[in-house]
Amino acid sequence: MTRFRPSGLLDWTFEIALFLKGLDGILEIVGGILLLVVSKAQLDSVVVALTQHELSEDPHDVIATHLLSAEGNLSGGSQTFAALYLLLHGIVKVVLVAAVLKDKLWAYPWMIAFLLAFIAYQGYLLVVAPTVGIAALTAFDLFMVWLTYREYGKRRGARLALT
Repeated sequence: MTRFRPSGLLDWTFEIALFLKGLDGILEIVGGILLLVVSKAQLDSVVVALTQHELSEDPHDVIATHLLSAEGNLSGGSQTFAALYLLLHGIVKVVLVAAVLKDKLWAYPWMIAFLLAFIAYQGYLLVVAPTVGIAALTAFDLFMVWLTYREYGKRRGARLALT
């Protein structure tokens, strides 16, 4: 079984970005599972406990107020949707990252397509409810698409040269 082996700065950047995507995928899976098993009341108390100290120091803390707002807008149906979204997104991300790291050529176009689909969704979010976080994530994903495309071309060229 071959594995992706970085050789230059962009290759190392690609590998680090892949590991970050994989870690993000694992966290999304954990978050999705938690949203499925934790009740709305339990979620309310956890968010209040996490934000209470920060808001007592700064009532306008951006992260704490957004977390409270997002959690407050979460209904039973939207909690289930968020859980399933996180689970699906996380599982696909982990599978594709693992396949790319194992140098499975089929995974590169799938990774690009998957990222482009979420970039389109993030673009929609930037239009209806722009945030710095979504803008940064979109920029990172665009960079990831370029790195994946670049690496796919190298891998495909190397495989063709071997035949």
